[in-house]
Amino acid sequence: MEIYNPKEWFKAVFYVHKSDTLRKLTPYLFITAAFSYGVAYLELEYFNLSAKHWVKNITVVHNLLGFALSLLLVFRTNTAYDRWWEARKQWGALTNTSRNLALKMNALLPKDDKANRHFYRKAIPMYSQSLYAFLRSDYSTFMLDENEHPELGDAFSKKKHAPNQVASLLFKKTNILYQQGIISGEQLLAVNNELEGFTNICGACERIKNTPIPHSYSTFLKKFIVFYVATLPMGYVFSLGYFVSLAVPFVFYVLASLELIAEAIEDPFGWDSDDLPIEKMAENMKKHTHEVLLP
Repeated sequence: MEIYNPKEWFKAVFYVHKSDTLRKLTPYLFITAAFSYGVAYLELEYFNLSAKHWVKNITVVHNLLGFALSLLLVFRTNTAYDRWWEARKQWGALTNTSRNLALKMNALLPKDDKANRHFYRKAIPMYSQSLYAFLRSDYSTFMLDENEHPELGDAFSKKKHAPNQVASLLFKKTNILYQQGIISGEQLLAVNNELEGFTNICGACERIKNTPIPHSYSTFLKKFIVFYVATLPMGYVFSLGYFVSLAVPFVFYVLASLELIAEAIEDPFGWDSDDLPIEKMAENMKKHTHEVLLP
């Protein structure tokens, strides 16, 4: 994730970063410009159509469909941002859960119990580390896919759920401490919420990761944008002339950029600059846990 100053207008306008949509759409913008110029040439020079021709009325359809397209794009970007923000809240909750468990175990364990302190000092941050690696793996991506993926090999089907393994170790160790009388039943209940919180957070992250936007909705919106832009020069050529070869690509840039932005943020656990820095967050959890649970 890139930390920036949102108040710097000059830098925001003229700085082109890795995920900038202009760079990704450049080939398509040239294709759109050439197509628009070709339509304008055919209508004005070859077919000799005038402004009184019925084709000019297609702009009425554009006005009607433009409103529907804007609603679809707003819903698309809002849904993608909701997924991004929900992921951020879950990792914020994971940070708090890790800290709370470290604080409680630091208070409950005797100062001279170095073995158990060392265990929680390593196991608590190990959960966040295993979770970020799990969320960035193919295992989490294709968990709910109905199709087979032989290209991933047998290791895909036999691979264990790493966050569950770490959570299981924490549960077992805490229960052993209770059986040995190191912590009481009330103290066990006091740390139970944090132990359960790990699995709850993992489940919420999995829900975001392996449940993409419905394919039918995504493909329909892309088709809508393409056909809407492709028909723009047919009607607006009578009022704009050959300028449609510049105006239409700009319209396509705006509409397609919104779709690309939504695609970039709907999977917040990836490697893009706009994705969550979950690896850095896991490192911070390890640092804070080590500060609390001194050996």
